[in-house]
Amino acid sequence: MIEIPVIRWGQPYESMDKEPVVHFESGEELAVVHQANGGLIKMDMRKADKARDILRQFSVEDLCDMAGKAAEFYMEGTLPLGSGTQSPQDFCKMQSATTGLPEHMCAGNMRKNAYVLQHMKDVLQALTRRLPFEILTQGYGTEPGGEVMMSYQANTNVVGMVLPSNSPGVHTLWMPVIPLQIGLVLKPGPQEPWTPYRMYEAFAQAGVPREVMSIYPGGPECGAAVLETCNRAMIFGGTATVERYHGDPRVQAHGPGFSKILLGDDMVDDWEKHLDLMFDSIYVNSGRSCISCSGIWASRHTEEIADALAQRLGPIEPKPMSDPDAGLAAFTIPGAAEAMHNQIEEKLSEPGVTEVTAKYRTGDRWVHHERHDFLRPTLIHSESPDAFLANTEYMFPFASVVQCPQEQMLSKIGGTLVASCITKDKDWSRQLLDATNIDRLNIGEVKTIQLHWMQPHEGNIIDFLFRNRAFQNSPPPAH
Repeated sequence: MIEIPVIRWGQPYESMDKEPVVHFESGEELAVVHQANGGLIKMDMRKADKARDILRQFSVEDLCDMAGKAAEFYMEGTLPLGSGTQSPQDFCKMQSATTGLPEHMCAGNMRKNAYVLQHMKDVLQALTRRLPFEILTQGYGTEPGGEVMMSYQANTNVVGMVLPSNSPGVHTLWMPVIPLQIGLVLKPGPQEPWTPYRMYEAFAQAGVPREVMSIYPGGPECGAAVLETCNRAMIFGGTATVERYHGDPRVQAHGPGFSKILLGDDMVDDWEKHLDLMFDSIYVNSGRSCISCSGIWASRHTEEIADALAQRLGPIEPKPMSDPDAGLAAFTIPGAAEAMHNQIEEKLSEPGVTEVTAKYRTGDRWVHHERHDFLRPTLIHSESPDAFLANTEYMFPFASVVQCPQEQMLSKIGGTLVASCITKDKDWSRQLLDATNIDRLNIGEVKTIQLHWMQPHEGNIIDFLFRNRAFQNSPPPAH
């Protein structure tokens, strides 16, 4: 049995309070994770300033090189994990066994994480718009060939991350922190301690001092302590979490994406050409990402679009986690799948709302097992953009096809993390570019799940961690 300690600025710490991490199907204990508490975190954060001091002994370029080496250890190495070791194959099996994500999806997320590490210098150059790294390191400088002094000041010495258990892909958001010479405080999700610990060990093997990272497994009070004591922090949760921290500049809250595909009037008559794009946007990664499509909006042909997608989504069934064709993730938290299923059933009673997948599905949407559940893909057709299910997101392949005039779409879609807008209409494209309720905008045939790592995923981490300020210094005295 592997015992996984708390990590306090690089030092393992054994706690009297421990929690098992169990296999979601069998209940077998896979590891025991030592638990931190809020008091421990608050005490440790008195030493947080040292993390940035240590990292500033290295250049940003050197830390980017270390990130590239870390990618190799992360992808290929058998790395220490608490009282044992873990190979890449063990990592995928463990992650799948506790999160309910199929093993091939775990491997796919590993590749995404490694890609960002391997291309860290390119990522940072893109996010900073090629700002010379030394300006971030020393706090001031000039652009190449420029004369105007520039200054960027770090808003914090460490970044706190209150991480989820649902999708390992979110870890790409914090990977640039260490290369930016800022320390890391990680509070793992209870079912997914694997990525933070493996990434910590990979960075250490690549030469990053262990003293710049802390990992605090624990309950909700640990997350609250991280948010309270870090000058910059990220948290992942539902709509209530986002609303709670709205307007707090210290906290970047990541919640449901409500990502959508908008079919312009000039292209909607050719909707069949875009079925693969729509299907993949809904189904890939089992619909668990904030960039997964939860709504397809069009002014016409919505019933035909819904039926064509339902024919492909409806027959999909759960498969074993080891099956390379498994497309559905399991729900490992008791009652979660049942609650979603019941809410969908309740809201289907609204006028003009119809589930289209039901006629192509054998059996129920909710597949219940003793220790876990599945929800099979569900596609809704809504005659109105005001229906509840037309503006709802769930953690499985769920989407609504919504009938809405093009001229009303931007005022009706609400906050949208990713909008893939299939149009060549220049006037509407200008309106889309001006829409402040769309975060990540794709114009053309781009899947909502198709990320470009040289672009911000959700907000630019440079803007979050640094502030641009005025700076002048007097010339040296003449001799």
